[in-house]
Amino acid sequence: MAWKLFMSRLPSVPRIAAAAIAVVAAAGFYLIELTGNPSGQVPNPPVLRATHQTLSFTLHAGITKDGKNSFYFDGQPNAPTLRVSPGDQLKINYINDLPAKPREACAITPCMDMTNLHFHGLTVSPDAPQDDVLDMMAMPGQSLRYTVQIPQDHPPGLYWYHTHPHGESHRQVLDGMSGALVIEGIESYFPPLVGLPERVLVVRGRSIVKDPQSADLQHRVELSSENCGAEPGSPEEIFTVNGSVRPQIAIAPGERQFWRLVNASADRYLDLQLDGQTFEIVAMDGMPIALHDPNHRTRIVDHVLLPPAGRLEAVVTGPPNGAPRRLVSRCVNTGPDGDPNPAMVLADIVPRSMTHSPAKVAKSSLRPEFKALDLTAEEEAPPRFTVTFTEDKKGFYINGKLFTPDAAPMVRAKVGSFQHWRIVNATGELHPMHIHQVHFLAYAENDEPIAAPLWLDTVNVPVGGSVDVIMDFSDPVIRGMSVFHCHLLNHEDKGMMAKILFE
Repeated sequence: MAWKLFMSRLPSVPRIAAAAIAVVAAAGFYLIELTGNPSGQVPNPPVLRATHQTLSFTLHAGITKDGKNSFYFDGQPNAPTLRVSPGDQLKINYINDLPAKPREACAITPCMDMTNLHFHGLTVSPDAPQDDVLDMMAMPGQSLRYTVQIPQDHPPGLYWYHTHPHGESHRQVLDGMSGALVIEGIESYFPPLVGLPERVLVVRGRSIVKDPQSADLQHRVELSSENCGAEPGSPEEIFTVNGSVRPQIAIAPGERQFWRLVNASADRYLDLQLDGQTFEIVAMDGMPIALHDPNHRTRIVDHVLLPPAGRLEAVVTGPPNGAPRRLVSRCVNTGPDGDPNPAMVLADIVPRSMTHSPAKVAKSSLRPEFKALDLTAEEEAPPRFTVTFTEDKKGFYINGKLFTPDAAPMVRAKVGSFQHWRIVNATGELHPMHIHQVHFLAYAENDEPIAAPLWLDTVNVPVGGSVDVIMDFSDPVIRGMSVFHCHLLNHEDKGMMAKILFE
């Protein structure tokens, strides 16, 4: 399937000594929350919350002691979790402190250590100073000032931010230049979330190529030696959770927790499974299921495939005492030309001490707006646009074209419409297709209806197959020049991206 939901008919920040420290910024524009963790448990990055409907802070791009690209916040190599509400304004002063002479290779030359930000999944303007990945670019020593207006009717859920400089995005995201972004209010679409302990889990890929600890890291995550497909080569990455290798996630037996997980890897797939348990999905890719289907507000699954950039928000239940439990990523067959994506352990599930409880979901004042849509006519009509992924030894293409920054828009879309698009994968490996500014309904794969379609912003396209989607171009705030691309960022860097003009 393009995105797979397997239905069940019955899955390093500095340690803070205090349990929680809250600091109100002098400027009054954000609240910092730094949450400590018992030894071995999954760490939490600092949390920045809007105050007076504004979240304003400074973020740096820099180099860590081991030579990796990193975000720096408050002098530390951290990517804070951003929490805002519909109607809030996000203001970021982004400073490029990367060296003028890059220390790492990138997909295309010359490598310039340029950088910028993309607010993945947000329905906001693609024009500067908002979610502009085309013209907003900072070279070393330069800075960018983002002012992102969150619409009053923006769907609540889990989004994320990451760098997006064409040609260098894979290197920066692989190094960890990404963070979670939460739009508050999802409990208004599923009230049973109120009072549940909440966890935000950012899963990233970590390169083990040339890492002197490679053998130990592979052993720690129990990296499988077996490929589930015909992918050539050896595994090059393992997964981390909030920057840690195989941390512990504490949950009491029978306890219900709300997990918000983003696959922030640059080029690897997650097939999530929680040993012996299920996921009760509340939202995918930041879109509450109830928003378009108020009569079926959750879906129960045994495991779920998340492409790079995919997000899962789900209720999990603590397993009974006695048997070890793990959060794992199952092996993913990426196709004969794909990269190995073997099974491994992401985290161990351990009993929670009552003295260490995650923050709980609070009740918000957001009033849910349900949008039941009848898109049958558009689904049955011929595609208005077809996206075809191809590749060869020289590059990766959309409709036979390599992306260039000065390219004209490949397609124009009328704002205020819904459009049937078909995405075709004419290659020997999986490709996840992402479009900026909008979500879409993925409703058919290989000309067969998807049993439980969901609204997404990133969809897997099967090897040699196709996916049909209904693009939602109805929001007037998206007007401007934007892009769509493969979210294997090494493919995007090498040309698998195109412009779209919302007009």
